[in-house]
Amino acid sequence: LECGFFQALFCCKFNQILIYLLNMTYKPTIGLEIHAELKTNSKMFCSCKNDLDEKRPNFNICEICTAQPGTLPVANEEAIKKVIKTGLALNCKIAEDSKFDRKNYFYPDLPKGYQISQYDQPLCEHGYLDINVEEKHISNSRELEIWSNKIKRIRIRRIHLEEDTGSLLHPDDADYSLVNLNRAGVPLMELVTEPDITSGKEARKFAEELQIILRYLGVSFADMEKGQMRVEVNISLSNPSAGGKKLGTKVEIKNLNSFKTVEKSIDFEIERQNAILKSGKKIIQETRGWHDKKEITFSQREKESAHDYRYFPEPDLPPLYFDKEFIEKIKSEIPELPEQKRERFTKEYALDKNTVEIFIVNKDLSEYFEKVISELDEWIEQNTDNEFKKIIKIASNYIISDVQGLLQNKQFVEIEFKITPENFAEFIKMIYQEKISSKVAKMVLSDMFHTGSDPSSVIDGNNWGQMKDEGQMEKIVKEIILKNPKAVLDYKAGKQNALQFLAGQVMAKTRGTSNPSTVQKILKKILSN
Repeated sequence: LECGFFQALFCCKFNQILIYLLNMTYKPTIGLEIHAELKTNSKMFCSCKNDLDEKRPNFNICEICTAQPGTLPVANEEAIKKVIKTGLALNCKIAEDSKFDRKNYFYPDLPKGYQISQYDQPLCEHGYLDINVEEKHISNSRELEIWSNKIKRIRIRRIHLEEDTGSLLHPDDADYSLVNLNRAGVPLMELVTEPDITSGKEARKFAEELQIILRYLGVSFADMEKGQMRVEVNISLSNPSAGGKKLGTKVEIKNLNSFKTVEKSIDFEIERQNAILKSGKKIIQETRGWHDKKEITFSQREKESAHDYRYFPEPDLPPLYFDKEFIEKIKSEIPELPEQKRERFTKEYALDKNTVEIFIVNKDLSEYFEKVISELDEWIEQNTDNEFKKIIKIASNYIISDVQGLLQNKQFVEIEFKITPENFAEFIKMIYQEKISSKVAKMVLSDMFHTGSDPSSVIDGNNWGQMKDEGQMEKIVKEIILKNPKAVLDYKAGKQNALQFLAGQVMAKTRGTSNPSTVQKILKKILSN
C-alpha cells in the first residue's frame, strides 16, 4: 500500500512538473552584429576603386588587396572619419587612441589568411539607439488587446572598422567555386549591440532605423539586397524561473540580407529553441543559416570563440590618436537625423504619422517636398491656418503618390528629375485654386515629368484649360442626362450616388476640363426641373 501511495504521489508530482515545463515560455535575449560597407572612393588599405557595382570579376584589385608578398597597407582616413561620425550620431564614446588587429582564420575569399580588424580598442563604444516599439496590453474590464507605442533604448557595445572579404561564386552542378576579390579590402564597419532585444520585431525596427541613419549621414548606401548591409543575430533563451539572469546557450544566425528575414529567422529560432528546451534537451552553441524558401534556420558549423581567431596587434599599421578638435570637426558635419526630422515634420507641417514616415525613409523625397513648400511660403502666408494645412496636404499627397508612381521605385539620384520645385509649386496652386481637376492634374504632372515644362505651358499646349463656357457645359450635361435615364430615376428616388455617377460621366466627356463643383450645380439645377 505504501509503495502504491508513493508511486501515485510521484506520478502526480511528475505530471505537475511536465505540465509546468510544457506551459513555460523561455525568455529570449537577442543581440545584433551589423556590417555596413562604407561609401568611400577607394578601399580600406589600398587605392583600388571601391565600386560594388563592378561586374568584371577581379578587376578592382592590386598587389595589396590580393596579399602579394612584400606589400604594406595604408589606412583610409575617410573610412575612419565615417565610422567616428556614425559613433557620434549613435551617442557613442569615441576612443582617443585606437589600433588595428589581425583576426586569423582561413577561407578561400580571404587572400591574406587573416583579416585586418579591431579587437580590444574599437573606434566607438557604449552608445545607444532609441527605437519606437509596439507594446501589447490587455484591458481587464473587457479583455481586449490594446496596442501602444513606447520608446525602447538599445545599447550599442561597440562600432569598429575592418576590411571586407572577397566573394565566392558557386556554379550550378560544378565541383568547384570561383573567387572574386573585387570586394576584398572594401571598408567595412561592424556595429555590435548589447543583448537588449527581445523579439524579431524589435530587431527589425533597430536594423531599419540604423539603415536610415547611415544613409542620412552619407556613410553607406546600406542596400541589403546588394550586400552593403548584412545582419547577424545572436540569440539565446533563458529560464524564467531563474529570474532570466542566467543566459542560455548562444546561437548565431549569419548573413541575413533583408529586414523580413531578420524578423522571421528570430521568430523561428525562438520557437525552435523553446521546443528543444521543453523536451528536456540542450541547445548546441553553433552558427546557423536561413533558408529563404523553407523559412527555417539550418546548422552550418560550431560557433568559434574570440581566442580561435588568435587576435594580435597589426604590425604593419601604426596606432591611431584623435584629438578633441578632430572629433569636434566631424561632429559639426552631422546633419539633421531621422528622429529630429520626425519631430520637426510633425510640428512644422502638421503631417500625420504615416506621411512623416514615408518622408523619413525617402530622404530625397522629403528634401524635394521642403523645396516645394519653400516656393509656396510667401503665398501660403496670405492664407489661414486651415488653408495652410490643406495646401500642405495636397503637396505631400501628390509627391508621395503620383511623383513616386512616376519614379517607379527609383530615387531622385538615379534619374534626371525634370520637375523643378518652382514648377511643382505652381502646379499645387492650380489644384488648390481648382483651376484644374484631379484628372487633368495627373495628365499635367505626367507631361511635366517627361518634358520638364511648366504646368501653364503643358495646359495651354494640350488645350487642357478649364472649360469656362457654362452654356457649352450645360449642353454636355443635358446630353449625359438623356443617355443615362436609369441614373436620373435613381437620383430622383433619393440615391445620391447616381449624381456622382452622372458628374463622372460629364468629367469623362470633357476630359476633366470642367469644374466638378460647377458640373454638380448644373446637374442639380436641371434634374430638379
